[in-house]
Amino acid sequence: MNAIFKVNETFRNDFTFCNSPAAIRRFPLPFAEDEYMYSVNIEPHLPGPQGSVSEFAFDVDEHYVAECHEREIVLANEPLRFQALPHMMSAQWDCLELIMESLARDYPKHFSLSKRNNHWQWSNGPLNMEQRFTFGDAATLPRPPLDYITRQAQGDFVVMDQREGNLWCEAGMVTTQADWSLDFDMGMTFKEWHGPVPLAHEMGVFDRAIKFLLNLRLGQPVRRLNWTMTVNPRLDTSPENYPHWGPDRASVNAANAGDLVHLRVELQGLWRLPRSNAVVFGIRCYLISLRELATIPKWARRVHRVLKKLHPALVDYKGLTRYREPAIAWLAPFDDGSPTTPGTSPE
Repeated sequence: MNAIFKVNETFRNDFTFCNSPAAIRRFPLPFAEDEYMYSVNIEPHLPGPQGSVSEFAFDVDEHYVAECHEREIVLANEPLRFQALPHMMSAQWDCLELIMESLARDYPKHFSLSKRNNHWQWSNGPLNMEQRFTFGDAATLPRPPLDYITRQAQGDFVVMDQREGNLWCEAGMVTTQADWSLDFDMGMTFKEWHGPVPLAHEMGVFDRAIKFLLNLRLGQPVRRLNWTMTVNPRLDTSPENYPHWGPDRASVNAANAGDLVHLRVELQGLWRLPRSNAVVFGIRCYLISLRELATIPKWARRVHRVLKKLHPALVDYKGLTRYREPAIAWLAPFDDGSPTTPGTSPE
């Protein structure tokens, strides 16, 4: 990672977030062809190409410091965005270990972790944090283990306990979600949590997904991409804060869609945890404006076509009804009808 951290960019109010040219080219476009239908699309979370968002277990990019600051803002106003049921303490420590070891291994210039038996020392350079603690003793950390470490990671985290042949959402840090609520979903099963998704249940997507995840093995994480769209580069589009972001959608027209409408892609990773046997679900959010996306001609053509052909049920579910047509109109001049090459990489 050679990113220079953009410490002052914002995801609310004046919205100063933007992507550098390098960040645009590594954006995880979720469309491998010119149309889209919901699918499981799970693959092994193996190291991806150098510089890609999947190169390492947890991607750290130029937005790292700003996203951690944004999380602090959300939690200061709504502390219940972090929750963990009492029996999930072992899983909390599992998550802390996974994230600390991954960041220290993959980004040694920025993070370090030293261990002497259960006595650990953690260093986070970008956030200027140092912490000595005893692994397994929550009293030696300033916050619960999952709360502590996920304040230092990009994206959301949901920890699911496995029992009774099912996965239960019973701990999490969720501040950058696309219109769902950890507070509402706490205690739900995996399928209950994903209940609102249209078409996927009829297609048997979640039946296959839960069967697969119940057999997820230690040391063999998996990943998938999901997507929606957001008006303004706002990370916190929670139901609790709908009055702050919902009205934004009415402000979009064919002239301003390039700057206001953002493709919002989630890189979702799932890991089996060693002591608790729980599964942690990481949901890393990436944002790119249509104007930034249009700097890659293949992507502009493809996203234009995907939006035009999108199933009405998905248009409604993803909340695109009010601004899909302006987005299509803004992208139209970039689509000359020429074919796109297979896959998601820029041409």
